[in-house]
Amino acid sequence: MAKRGLLPIPDVINPFKVRKKRLMNFNPVTAATSRKPVDHVKVTVFEYDAQTVREEVMEQVEDCLRFSKGDCVKWINVDGVRRQEVEAICRGFNIHHLLMEDIMSEGQRAKMDEIGDSLFCLLPMMSFRAESASVDQEQVSLLLLNNVVISFQDDPGRDVFNPIRERLRSNGTKIRNSGADYLLYALLDEIVDNYFMVMDSLGERVELLEEIIPRQPNNRTLARINYLRKEILLFKRGIAPVRELTNGLLKSESSLIDESTYKYFKDVYDHIVQANDLADNYRDMVMNLQELYHAQMSQKLNEVMKVLAVVTTLLAPLTVITGIYGMNFERMPELRNPNGYFIVLGVMLFIFSAMIIIFRKRGWF
Repeated sequence: MAKRGLLPIPDVINPFKVRKKRLMNFNPVTAATSRKPVDHVKVTVFEYDAQTVREEVMEQVEDCLRFSKGDCVKWINVDGVRRQEVEAICRGFNIHHLLMEDIMSEGQRAKMDEIGDSLFCLLPMMSFRAESASVDQEQVSLLLLNNVVISFQDDPGRDVFNPIRERLRSNGTKIRNSGADYLLYALLDEIVDNYFMVMDSLGERVELLEEIIPRQPNNRTLARINYLRKEILLFKRGIAPVRELTNGLLKSESSLIDESTYKYFKDVYDHIVQANDLADNYRDMVMNLQELYHAQMSQKLNEVMKVLAVVTTLLAPLTVITGIYGMNFERMPELRNPNGYFIVLGVMLFIFSAMIIIFRKRGWF
């Protein structure tokens, strides 16, 4: 029967193995993993300009196709990626089938593509699950068209776009007075800024382990260190290509991006560079935690060996004396003396006490 203190470890590690296989073993020369079927697709549309804003929630994807025309800026957010709805939107907005396949596939590396009259961004949206101390990753696809931004995501519960929705509902905000390219920047900026929230949670775990290791340098603590190291590795692997994505936007000459918007994409680029550097720092800190753990284990082992060495040394002369007097000879000193037993015990006690005093003066224990 397993010890109670060790039970949570398998519960934490097993889900990681599933995610590791999905996130780390993606082979670009084979077809990407198809998404799991979803039961419900929800479409939310914001249509706005500097003076007005209209928000609609639609159950039928076909209802959003009428927003392909017009001078107002439109943001079409699709919660739940299902092939039927994705194909309908791609046909209605004349989106290339290669981009449709990217939207429908999981395990994709963050990237930016320009095909036809559309600009496509694919990147991970990160969140931290406190109960399992794990980093969850959701693939988000963003399409920039003429006055239209279309976003595809799986789980609306992990959406980080609520601040953008609030800014769209407020009059006089920068986003209301700007075009669709600025809306694309705002969506990217929210996703990248949320990376720092996840890293703050990871940093708290690192600090917690720094306090636990000196007190509990055991196998459970080592398992926690290894688990945190793998979570940071998955996080780093997810956000590292986002730097190339933002760099591609800065180098883009697409007519969909206004010249004045490039400085905002440069701000996103600076943030993702900082996020990558911070992730590297956390990875180094976890490696230092492993070194600290091994140092604590070595110190603990040295303490045990020192105690054993002192005990062995204290008992060595007593063992010699008892061994000598255990020999079966007739003529031995004090053998016939009625006080010989007490004399030998006194000598042994004196030697034992003298050795303890000497060891204490020399600081051996």
